[in-house]
Amino acid sequence: MAKYAQVLSIDWDELKQAANQVCANAYAPYSKFPVGAAALVDDGRVLVGCNVENAGYGVSLCAECGVVSQLHATGGGQLVAFVCVAGTGELLMPCGRCRQLLWENGGPMLQLETPDGIKTMDEMLPFAFDSEDLDRSSAQATPPCTARRSRS
Repeated sequence: MAKYAQVLSIDWDELKQAANQVCANAYAPYSKFPVGAAALVDDGRVLVGCNVENAGYGVSLCAECGVVSQLHATGGGQLVAFVCVAGTGELLMPCGRCRQLLWENGGPMLQLETPDGIKTMDEMLPFAFDSEDLDRSSAQATPPCTARRSRS
């Protein structure tokens, strides 16, 4: 994935504009908090997603879920850059659940535009749980809860 980050030019303004545009399509009648997200894929595609709420709050879909669903529905790949915005246009940080989702579809070098500047997923989720932890589930392997700092 790192090779794509070097090859692809990331137009953060374009991503933020795409996130703002899709935010207008959010379905947020309960929270009144529309969210839009946009991501650049390693093949140059720009994907978008918006939150879709449900009266059973726990089954609502985050904007990040929409992006990842679109990633897989349109042929897969790996996320390279990601932006999330509120209905006001301000940048938002993905919640912990969504950071995990982004980690699994972008990896440690996925770049996020945050209120504090561009950060990598490795910075945003330094103790990420992923397939390496699942690989350690055999009796001879290190327990999956062994702490580690980074995978980069």
